[in-house]
Amino acid sequence: MDFFLIFGLLVGLSSIIVGNFIEGGTTAHLIQLAAFVIVFGGTFGAVMVSFPFSDIINAIKGAKIAFGNKNHPERLMIEEILNLLIVARKRGIMALEAELSQVSNPFLKKALQMVVDGYEPSIIKYSIYQEIQNYEETIKRAAKVFDSAGGYAPTIGIIGAVLGLIHVLQNIADPSKIGTGIATAFVATIYGVGSANLIFIPLSKRIINKATNEIRMMRIIAEGILGIEKGINPHYLRALLESFREGRKL
Repeated sequence: MDFFLIFGLLVGLSSIIVGNFIEGGTTAHLIQLAAFVIVFGGTFGAVMVSFPFSDIINAIKGAKIAFGNKNHPERLMIEEILNLLIVARKRGIMALEAELSQVSNPFLKKALQMVVDGYEPSIIKYSIYQEIQNYEETIKRAAKVFDSAGGYAPTIGIIGAVLGLIHVLQNIADPSKIGTGIATAFVATIYGVGSANLIFIPLSKRIINKATNEIRMMRIIAEGILGIEKGINPHYLRALLESFREGRKL
């Protein structure tokens, strides 16, 4: 679980709630079922119209990536690849078959199996880089779902505001209903703008950032596998794989 992401969400939401208290409001003022149904139901409907079902499912999986916390350092992956290279150079490519059961990364395991099975180097390279490209495109489409939801939500919030004002005007002769209508109108706007800027758009960017790390790891694996297949010098392969690692922090 990515607790830094959760902390960020809590900071954003709590800032709005605390600010509301400072202005003399209460949490109850921000809870409007009608506004919630209008904004989130309308946004979800717009997303369903815009994207195929497969993209929406991938977006849900992408949210798991955003909230997940896969922490497998790249340096450890490089060391694992180099150990496999040393085994292959000392005992031959077929000796790697006994090492497959110890490999935990599914992408590395799949690529290593192709090497053991004797696939042509060109086929191995095309296959693993095509898989990386497909994964990157899938992630971008998943992130686009949340990004689009962030674009729809404020507009749907405005629709909710207009509906609330219509309700006010229809019941202007009954003062007891005016307050509810105005509250729904403004809360719908808060839901739309707030969900877009605190949830949907940030999630889209978070998915892309997390996927960037995974794709970099996949490229390290790809070059490592090609190096193992060629049986190149471990020192050269280390230098090559180190060049793919994330840059030094500022």
